[in-house]
Parts: sequence; C-alpha cells; structure tokens
Amino acid sequence: MKKLLLIAALGLSVMTAKAVEASFTYDAGFDVVSAYVWRGMYNGGLSLQPNLAVGYETENTSFSAGVWGSVGASDWKFQKGLPETEDGNPNTYFIPELDVILSYSFYGATIGITHYYYCDGGNFFSWESAESLAESGNGSQTEINVGYTLKDLVDVDFFINWNTFIAGNDLNENEDGTVKRAYSSYFELGYNHDLPLGFTLGGVVGMSPWKSDYYMNDGFAVVNIGLSLNKEWETDVCTIDLYAQGSLNPDGINKENTYIKDAGDFKLYNQKLNGLIGLGIWF
Repeated sequence: MKKLLLIAALGLSVMTAKAVEASFTYDAGFDVVSAYVWRGMYNGGLSLQPNLAVGYETENTSFSAGVWGSVGASDWKFQKGLPETEDGNPNTYFIPELDVILSYSFYGATIGITHYYYCDGGNFFSWESAESLAESGNGSQTEINVGYTLKDLVDVDFFINWNTFIAGNDLNENEDGTVKRAYSSYFELGYNHDLPLGFTLGGVVGMSPWKSDYYMNDGFAVVNIGLSLNKEWETDVCTIDLYAQGSLNPDGINKENTYIKDAGDFKLYNQKLNGLIGLGIWF
C-alpha cells in the first residue's frame, strides 16, 4: 500500500510540475502585403491582414485559438458611391475575409480546424447540402488541418500538411449540371533553410489529390510550387518581418486564365505565376 501511495504521489508531482510549466501565449500583429496570395492562388491586391491568437504551451504541447482577417484596398468597404450594376458593386469580387482558427500541437504533430468567412452578407456557417449551397451561394467554408514538423525533434525544419474542406461552399459540378460536395484537399511538403545574415529561404510543393473545381484541377495535380525569402528583426517592442514570395501553378500552365472583370484591381484570378512582398509587425 505504501508503494502504491508513493507511486501515486510521484505521479501527482509529475503532473503538477507539468501543469506549472504550462505558460500562456499570444500572437498579435498584422501583415501588409502587396497581393493576397494563398496556396499559390491570387485572392486580391494590396491587403492588410491582422491576426490575434491566444493559447498555452508546455514543453511538447500547445493549443491556440485565434482570428485572422484580410481587408484589401479594392474591397467594397473602401469603395463609396460607386454605381451599381446587374452584378452588384463593380469592386466586390475580392471582399473582406475573417477566419476562425483552432489548433492543438503535440510532439511535432498538429491538428486543427479553420473556418473561412467572406463578408458578403451570407451566413457565417454554411452547413447546407450541396444543392442548397449551389442555389444560395453562401461562401463560408470549414476545413480540417493536420500536419507534422521535424523541427522540434531533429532540428530540421521540414514539414508536411494536409487540409480538407468538410463543409461550406466547396462543390464540383457534374457533366449533367448537378453538383456534389468536392472535399477539396491540399497536400503540402515544405522546408525552411537558414541563410547567413539571418535570412530564411523556404520552399513548398502543394498538391490537390483529386478533382476540385476550387483548385481548378481534374485529378491529382501539383498546383503550387513556391519559394520565399524572409528576414526578421527583434526589437524591444515588436518583431519586424520582411519577406517576398513567389508561386507557380504547374497544373495551370496549359489552361486559360480566368479574367474577373468586376475585380476591383482588374487582376487575373487564375494566374499561373503569382508573387508578393510583405511586411509583418508582431507584438
């Protein structure tokens, strides 16, 4: 009995020590980017992208809950008094976005859920059938995310991520004109390498594993090859991050670009090659 009590006491001590080691964390800041490029796809021009997340972390685990947004210079809230057309305000294609993000990490593995809401007046959640979504046009989407990084284990910054839409406006159109849920997925391999003078070079290869009207592929396809270069400066007040990114969509090379005439900045939505320059400030 004494041995059992001793073991129980030791176990409680370990649990208590681990609980004490847990610390509160937060991320707060914003990016200003010359273009909103996401998974290699062009989603808008000059944009302000604030982020706020809170959570906790221990030596090997962490949890965070946060919100992320994007507001572009061509978004409708900045376009006052523009004439209406049959398609609505001519500058409303790229609209403000608000994402809610939950994630839990343990020993290099991460599982999470992201809800994307586009501020177009539709429902915040769109847990509707494919047929109903095709009629209503509600644009919100919900995605599950899983990933793994080697950085914490062997100090090699190689990572792998899988993302799948499970709800919202993610549909494939059949040959007969009907629609069905696509479960569009994005699979990504990436690596970051430290360079002299504090620069970091990053590379990713992103793939869509099956047909997706969202990623505009007919089957398995490499839809994003990206490179990035960034430099951080630590100050007493904040961290400043300056970076540049470039993305190529190999699957789109032999496909026609889709020109969105009512986009506020008159850009090509389905460009094969995209890039941006960004400045981040984090507190």
